[in-house]
Amino acid sequence: MKTTESPAPLPARSGAPVTKADAPVDRPPRARREGRALNVFSHGVLVLWAVMVVLPLVWAVMTSFKDDASIFGSPWALPDRLHFDNWARAWTDANMSDYFVNTVLVVGGSLIGTLVLGSMAAYVLARFDFPGNRFIYYLFVGGMSFPIMLALVPLFYVVNNMGLLNTIHGLILVYIAYSLPFTVFFLTAFFRTLPTSVAEAAFVDGASHTRTFFQIMLPMAKPGLISVGIFNFLGQWNQYMLPTVLNTDPDKKVLTQGLVQLAVSQGYKGDWSGLFAGLVMAMLPVLGAYIVFQRQVVQGLTAGALK
Repeated sequence: MKTTESPAPLPARSGAPVTKADAPVDRPPRARREGRALNVFSHGVLVLWAVMVVLPLVWAVMTSFKDDASIFGSPWALPDRLHFDNWARAWTDANMSDYFVNTVLVVGGSLIGTLVLGSMAAYVLARFDFPGNRFIYYLFVGGMSFPIMLALVPLFYVVNNMGLLNTIHGLILVYIAYSLPFTVFFLTAFFRTLPTSVAEAAFVDGASHTRTFFQIMLPMAKPGLISVGIFNFLGQWNQYMLPTVLNTDPDKKVLTQGLVQLAVSQGYKGDWSGLFAGLVMAMLPVLGAYIVFQRQVVQGLTAGALK
């Protein structure tokens, strides 16, 4: 069946003359040319942006499999062979394995705590009206604009007085407090888009507020949780300033601290291949998480517009 861009005009009533209003109206040639030019320009910008983002990543991965002579002799050429000893040297000799484990513990614990506490606070702020609701909400929003550098010195003394300095669980608590404002802000807007009829039906069936939240509303908010979880994962995985101030124990350093130490030590040794291997090790979990949850991230970001 053949289709056309413009719908066919309705047949005129018997005896009624056909007017210009009944004929299909085409876009003027100038508007079509402007639309094509805008389309070409937007696609060109996207292609340029993709090249600027992908090219450094590909170059870093390619360089991590070269030896030091090839890195400086032919930086843009493909490696003559895959030097997996670069990765083994960075993983063992540079203690990247210890830094990796510490980072997984800190980010995993803080991410779970941030999502649980943030979703509970956001659900209450979005669904219940009580005195001070808006004030508490704006406190969380204000926390997003507070520079973390202004809190480093008092935060150091607070964590030290609590006996949490140079500890994994102390860093987890600080990460949770650091990530809560954005999490509450994001999820509050998301919970407001969810239908209230489902929660009301659960209350009619005798479900408590706790059961309604954990078994009904929280699964419905899965796209939003994944989206804000990815953003928090990126921020916490790449966090450098907080662990540098609050975590000076060499045995408990996280990956960002380890990369800085690796860059200094390997730079003096001239082991640039091991440095690039460690850099790619730090990037792979972030890239993998985004690739796996890419569709859920897009769904979470656009859910508010599809209410």
